[in-house]
Formats: sequence, C-alpha cells, structure tokens
Amino acid sequence: MEALITQFSFLSDQALQDKNFDPATIEDLMRLFELESYKAWAAMELEQEKEVEEAEHYMEETEDYLDSVMESAMEEFRRFEEEMNRTAQAEYDGLVSLGEGARKMGKSMEKAATIASKKYIEAAVNSATASMKSALRAISSNSKKVHPS
Repeated sequence: MEALITQFSFLSDQALQDKNFDPATIEDLMRLFELESYKAWAAMELEQEKEVEEAEHYMEETEDYLDSVMESAMEEFRRFEEEMNRTAQAEYDGLVSLGEGARKMGKSMEKAATIASKKYIEAAVNSATASMKSALRAISSNSKKVHPS
C-alpha cells in the first residue's frame, strides 16, 4: 500500500508538471488501490474468522474443563453422600441393636420379676397356710383343756 501511495505522489507531481500527462495512468493506479483495499479487507476478514475459530476452540476447551470440574464435584458429592449414608446406617444399626438389647433385657427382667412374684406369692400362701394350721392346732389343743372358771 505504501508503494502505491509513493507511486500516486510521483504521478501527481508528474501530472502537475507535465501538460501531456495521461490521466488513465492515475486511473490504473486507482484500480490498483481498489484491488489492494479488497485484498486488505479479505485478509482482515480471514484474520477475524481465524480469531473467531480460536475463540470457539477456547470456549469448547473451557466447556470441557467446566464439565470435567462439575463431574468431579458431583463424584465427590456422591462419595460424600455414600459415606454419610453408611455412617447413618451404622448409627441406625447401632441404635436398633441397642434397642433390641434393651428389649431383651426388659423381657428377662419381666420374666425374673414374674418368677420372683410367683415365688413370693407361693411363700406368702405357704406362710399363711402354716399360720392357719398352727392357729387351728392351738385352738384344737386349747379346746381339750378345761377352763378353770
């Protein structure tokens, strides 16, 4: 483009100094300017398309990276969730086991209390029976005695 401007300056000077100067020469130079402008425009469009393609490529890389990071985060969340579920299940199982143990102990204590109360009732009945027999014997032995009055 600079060469064309230099050529245009030269032809302009020549046109001013030479009365027989052919204006078609400048028209030819103007066509060269037009061609050079179209070439520059095409080169700029090509450069712009290249930059757009690079930007799209970087966007795809960024999206892939974001997908990878999101997948890693989701995988970490899944592992955390599984660990929390295992911990909760272990705690639940422990509580169920503890409750089952307390239930069994309660049943054992209930059986022991039932047996103890039956033995207590049996002992009370035996004691009452013995007391009554003793009282009957005392009454029957006293009835054989004559009262001095």
